[in-house]
Amino acid sequence: MHAPATETSWGIVPWAIDFTPPEQPLSRDADFAVIGGGFTGLAAAAWLRLLAPERSVVLLEAGRIGAGASGRTGGIALAETAAGDLPGLGDVLAGFSAILDKLGARCDLSLPGAWEIARSGGLDNSPIHWTDSGTLRVVNEVPGGTLDPGKLVSALGRAAERLGAVICENRTVSDVCWGERAEIIVERDGADAEKISAGKIIFATNALSLPLSGLAGGMHPRLTLAVRTAPLPEAGLAAIGLAQRKPFYTVDFPYLWGRVLADNSIVWGAGLVSEPESGDLRETNIAAEEPSRMFANIEKRIRGLHPALASAQFTHLWGGPILFRDQWLPVFSRHPESANGIVLGAYAGHGVALSSYLGAWAVEALLGQRELPPWGALSS
Repeated sequence: MHAPATETSWGIVPWAIDFTPPEQPLSRDADFAVIGGGFTGLAAAAWLRLLAPERSVVLLEAGRIGAGASGRTGGIALAETAAGDLPGLGDVLAGFSAILDKLGARCDLSLPGAWEIARSGGLDNSPIHWTDSGTLRVVNEVPGGTLDPGKLVSALGRAAERLGAVICENRTVSDVCWGERAEIIVERDGADAEKISAGKIIFATNALSLPLSGLAGGMHPRLTLAVRTAPLPEAGLAAIGLAQRKPFYTVDFPYLWGRVLADNSIVWGAGLVSEPESGDLRETNIAAEEPSRMFANIEKRIRGLHPALASAQFTHLWGGPILFRDQWLPVFSRHPESANGIVLGAYAGHGVALSSYLGAWAVEALLGQRELPPWGALSS
């Protein structure tokens, strides 16, 4: 697992992560190791210490916490997986909210519902009428809402640190050697490789470092693109149908999603950049030819949606890693090489709430309090 891409190569997001864990030496031994410092990993580390305060927990992040998908998501929280409401999944949004409450994590979570929009059908009272390969209208409202990704990363990091988890940034896990206890090889720029022995491991790297997590066939890493338009006046939001500030996403193609931020600016997302030949998304730069062309198309598309957006100004452009699995099922499985490891990821754009929810579930499974669902297994 290599260090995440810099802000220059993937762009700069319009929110901030304002928590930096204190610098600490790497422990030689831990009851639990968590690899990956996004929503999943941070929630899991905090939940482990909450449920089992007598157990030691070390979180290893190759760059800064939130540097991958979590800090670069659009912040739309949805109730199900990309494959729908799977057997035994439970109420994701209620569970997510309960986790945040128990951890004291505040992230501007608001759950007013979310709109599904499409180019055929549509509700009689649809507030959205946009021109986009046809006329886009609201066709359904589903449970959902929004949050501030930077605040969520920060809040989960603070909770994990407050509860006693050791968070180590800029620690690259290059290999895991399985045995009665796993031996984790950790590298850091300018320093010799270190080793840490762990009883159990949670792999929360999503689209980054697939081989380390035991993920092979049927996985499709991509870089998804997003932009932010400058704030609109209230009259402008009303004109385009977003005065209710409900997030939206298309249920047909070409795909489009978005949400209104607190300052009346709007985040829009569309498009997937092709996977590089190496499969390593860190080699993708949004200034390259393909992403640049896609951003130009997104801007043109947004300006054409409605007259009130014709002169929209774009303040931020960025990309974030996303992982798709065949049949759109998330990965929620024991590691292929050991039952002492659990692998999570492939949320396919539904990870804002699902990641913390499954991260807490993974903890309970490793503690012997709960079983993993069959639909997340790597053999599915």
